[in-house]
Amino acid sequence: VDKILCLVWQAQNWPDGNDISLVAVGGYGRGELLPHSDIDLLILTRKGRNAKYKEAISSFLTMCWDIGLEIGQSVRSIKQCKQEAIKDITVCTALMESRILTGPEDLYLKMMEVTKGKKVWPTKDFLRAKLDEQIARHEKYHDAEYALEPNVKTSPGGLRDIQTIAWVAKRHYGASSFHDLVKLGFLKESEEAMLVRWQEFLWRLRYGLHYLEDRREDRLLFDKQKELSKLLGYEDDENSLGVEKLMKQYYRAVATLRELNDVLLQHLDEAILRADEPESINPLNNRFQIRNGYIEAIYPKVFERYPSALIEIFVLMGQNENIEGIRASTIRLIRENRQLIDDEYRKDIRNVTLFIELLRTPNHMTLHLRRMARYGILGRYLPEFGQISGQMQHDLFHIYTVDAHTLQVLENMRKFRLPEAEERFPVAARIFRNLPKVELLYIAGLYHDIAKGRGSDHSELGKVDAINFCKRHRMSNWDTKLVSWLVEKHLLMSMTAQRKDTSDPEVIHEFAMQMGDKLHLDYLYTMTVADICATNPNLWNSWRAALLRQLYLNTKRALQMGLENPINREERIADKKSTSRTELIDRGLNKEQIELVWANAAEEYFVRESALNIIWHTEAIVHFEGKGPLVSINEIQDQTAEEGATQIFIYTINADYLFANSTAAFEKLHLNIHGARIFTSANDHCMDTYTVLESTGKPVGNNPRRIEEIRQVLTEYIARGNQIIAPVRYRRTRKEKYFIKPIEITFLNSPGKSYSTLEINCPDQPGILACVGKVLAENDINLQDARITTLGERVEDLFFITDGNGAAIEQDELEKKLRSDIETELKVRLNS
Repeated sequence: VDKILCLVWQAQNWPDGNDISLVAVGGYGRGELLPHSDIDLLILTRKGRNAKYKEAISSFLTMCWDIGLEIGQSVRSIKQCKQEAIKDITVCTALMESRILTGPEDLYLKMMEVTKGKKVWPTKDFLRAKLDEQIARHEKYHDAEYALEPNVKTSPGGLRDIQTIAWVAKRHYGASSFHDLVKLGFLKESEEAMLVRWQEFLWRLRYGLHYLEDRREDRLLFDKQKELSKLLGYEDDENSLGVEKLMKQYYRAVATLRELNDVLLQHLDEAILRADEPESINPLNNRFQIRNGYIEAIYPKVFERYPSALIEIFVLMGQNENIEGIRASTIRLIRENRQLIDDEYRKDIRNVTLFIELLRTPNHMTLHLRRMARYGILGRYLPEFGQISGQMQHDLFHIYTVDAHTLQVLENMRKFRLPEAEERFPVAARIFRNLPKVELLYIAGLYHDIAKGRGSDHSELGKVDAINFCKRHRMSNWDTKLVSWLVEKHLLMSMTAQRKDTSDPEVIHEFAMQMGDKLHLDYLYTMTVADICATNPNLWNSWRAALLRQLYLNTKRALQMGLENPINREERIADKKSTSRTELIDRGLNKEQIELVWANAAEEYFVRESALNIIWHTEAIVHFEGKGPLVSINEIQDQTAEEGATQIFIYTINADYLFANSTAAFEKLHLNIHGARIFTSANDHCMDTYTVLESTGKPVGNNPRRIEEIRQVLTEYIARGNQIIAPVRYRRTRKEKYFIKPIEITFLNSPGKSYSTLEINCPDQPGILACVGKVLAENDINLQDARITTLGERVEDLFFITDGNGAAIEQDELEKKLRSDIETELKVRLNS
């Protein structure tokens, strides 16, 4: 490219060739040029009057564009270069990395001389600006190097972080390469080797992206991750996909580069910004002291002589909230001595005691664990944690790598201590304050996903690892059993809340049996909330919060009554009827009106509906005088699963496509269905209750216009119950198109149940429920209940169904036909 540009330059008719030069700047100046990188050029003139060069410059640029070069250019005099460099640090940085291509060299040297002086970004100002620039850039990515679709260039730990080190070092030391920094003593040879290795790895990724896209592209988008993994030779195996291997290497690369960036910028901060600060030293013990707010080792061989100090330093930070961080020289010592952590080290009573002490520390425990992870100590001390470092899960449901998710779980647990947690997590905050040993919760959090990526059941494998950890740390049998139980059962509560009817006494009794006592319930509830929020913040909404709260409260009540005294079904129905009848009479209804409605309702209705809903439904039916369907909308504000959600009750004559058309209406209204209870009365009326949220994850609220819109659309769609209405079609996003998972359809008959369970796992797409409803209607299948769960790019929906006679589906032929019909409908929908 240099030669081509020089030839094109020399082909022009320059009026005065001694007063104009062509200079490479920016990435091109550094000698880093990828297939579709911009070629950044400075056309440098001796003086500001450039009119005589206008024709030649225009001809030069036109010829460059004509031959396919992507040119980015500026035309400036020496004086203008200085003025722009003073105004804009980006210009100053680009000029620092420049090199002359052709033209008088004295002109270029003069420009370099005037733009590097103390009046143009003194070293202190330059470092502060670059630190602020990096902080702002990292904040765009939530300060996490583990973004699902990272930018190879600008994400934390990316190429820009390496360049930041080089820029500041060049400004301060005049170094032009990493090797120069080694000679100056700023960089160690091992650090140089790592910088070069991982920089070349990121360059390969960036080159591959440019090659695949045939344009400039620095983002590792999902579809390109897969293509790039194939291009670079990463192959699938029984435990992980090739794309997961590529991304694991990427995450480990940026974690290492982020670590080096921390060390080197901290070193520059101490050498430049804090050089003139009055020295303040506070000894902590014989090994560590605080120097100007940062902890440091008192002597270089502290870790060699006292290896336990590799953990002790983090404990000291947890005990002293005024410590801002670790000095660069000590971070280097930590990195150089982490190989001292071996099996013997892990068994040493001093080290296991220190680690448990860290988990009990009052200040910023998760921050110190993150530092331990970043500096390689946590992965050495807990090798099983090291195995999940950078382990991604290739879907839209998990937004963090496994190690980042794990540390986020612990951070969420710690947040339950804070006053602001009372509003968003009232139950978890109250429980957390009363847990006898919070460190047991943290240990379970550390190990709940530790076996991800090994194949098999990660909960079972993680339980074994947790037991080994507890034994190594001399924990009691009771504590060990609780921690390992939490790891094994960490998905149980969320699965029960989302997939089962928690108003059913049998479901609650079975769940309470697995808890055994309130303490196990308290620990599991707190862990479940922290885990859900750390998997994907969008998963936590008022509906999911209420589901878990209802399960917790009902189970707590069952445990208080005693597991040997389960709630009797008939007693529960009688109690609900009595409570509801009393309230309805107080509201002005008479017994005859009440009994007329209830006489037609199925017994199951009184089991599964709450007393509040029974009151609401009965009153609405008695007072309804209109023609057509009754559509009643209600915000529930009590301690039930529907608190924080909107319920919509539909009462109308039953029709073949009632469910299909109702769900199609919800799709049109952009309401997300989270649950549906479907009943058919003796007089052939449906008594259906849907639990919905807006697309924002919030209830409909007290919005008269929105409520009327919902009522009108539902009434219109329900009125056509014997004619299927095609659901609205929406264009899928780029991510949804990429994550196409296979359709999985499962039937299950449970002993003693009068219904069958139909489970459908498939890619999320508007109209899925309407498709299922259509097939059920066409096969004379009755829908009793539904649980709707969206997890990232896929749905996991449960339908509780019976045949035309109201019994569980036990005919193989009918089951096969349902499976085939549903799969056909869904494929048409998903491929449209």
